[in-house]
Amino acid sequence: MGKIFVAQLLGLPVFGPDGESIGRIRDLVAGLRPDGSAPRVLGVVIEVATRRRIFVPMLRVASIDANAVTLATGSVNLRHFHQRPNEVLVVGQLLDARVAVVDSGARAEVVDTAMEQTRTRDWVLARVAIRERTGRLGRRGPITVLAWSDIRSPGITELEGAPQAADQLLAVFDTMRAADVASALQDLPLKRRYEVADALDDERLADVIEELPEEDQKVLLAHLDDERAADVLEAMDPDDAADLLAELSELDKNRLLELMEPEESAPVRRLLEYSFDTAGGLMTPEPIVLTPDAPISEALARVRNPDLPPALASMVFVCRPPTATPTGRYLGCVHIQRLLREPPFDLVAGAVDRELALLRPTDSLIEVTRYFATYNLVCAPVVDDEEHLLGAVTVDDVLDHLLPENWREREGADRA
Repeated sequence: MGKIFVAQLLGLPVFGPDGESIGRIRDLVAGLRPDGSAPRVLGVVIEVATRRRIFVPMLRVASIDANAVTLATGSVNLRHFHQRPNEVLVVGQLLDARVAVVDSGARAEVVDTAMEQTRTRDWVLARVAIRERTGRLGRRGPITVLAWSDIRSPGITELEGAPQAADQLLAVFDTMRAADVASALQDLPLKRRYEVADALDDERLADVIEELPEEDQKVLLAHLDDERAADVLEAMDPDDAADLLAELSELDKNRLLELMEPEESAPVRRLLEYSFDTAGGLMTPEPIVLTPDAPISEALARVRNPDLPPALASMVFVCRPPTATPTGRYLGCVHIQRLLREPPFDLVAGAVDRELALLRPTDSLIEVTRYFATYNLVCAPVVDDEEHLLGAVTVDDVLDHLLPENWREREGADRA
């Protein structure tokens, strides 16, 4: 195995010696040396199927090729990866780090690093791809690959204290689902999390925050200035925004609600009127709602929206105007399987299921859970006593509240 750039490794599948799937490469762990010589690669961080990130020492890596990484053993320590002092995450911390070129003194940022195997079979970060900052305005120059010894590399103290961009790290995150980015953020030092949050756009940050544990959500939201925090809350699903605001003090909650646009804060305020463990507190106020004279083709176009969660796309609700919640009189629902069986020019009124039982906003979590189990659904209507559709509960919302409170959190554990 020759020179391997870290960016080529990210996301590669990892297999055991008999071809059994272990997970995917998410980062490398290296130890910086006091004398500035090339850091030794200690191991890889692998994300297994449960989104847990584990550490596997480099000694257990049998081969690396363009398509996969193979381990020498299928037996791995499944304890969650825990970063030790004097260790750095190559992707999480070294990318975007500021360095200086020894010969010229030019300022540069790390774009990628390459590891090579030594005669002692150790892996070291022998080379580094950098982009120089040129000119008084810090314009970016071309990418250059240098030996590690040709740069003045950052130490642990610098990585933990000096401001750092996040361009290269965001390029890595761009190919990952929001839930996987949230998982990666939990492994980064707090300073680096803040830098990533500052660099993400509001929509992407909102998606990531929705996937974090409550405490991490509050920490990131508190880091943002009030105006941006309100913008991010507006970009979140109303039910997730309401859940997060409900965890804040009354003063902070009301201040952020006032900063949100009225049309964005209105559904959030309605959700906050209900207890978190009721159908009203679990629902999203933005399901797909159509009037009875809408054609099947329009319903199919709405459920095809790639930004719509699959559970919410499984059902279309038919109501009298207005179609924004709370709607006019609720008439029934149309399941996506029924939509697929009907001629596209027919009206949704002819496919409405009028017999499905309804959830009321005050129904408890236990009652909602029993409802889903009884009717084998992944989405259900929430209707008030005046027969107005208030929103819809999806099965993922139910699971979020049935699982232990800390199910998204990472347990710290030392590794062998």
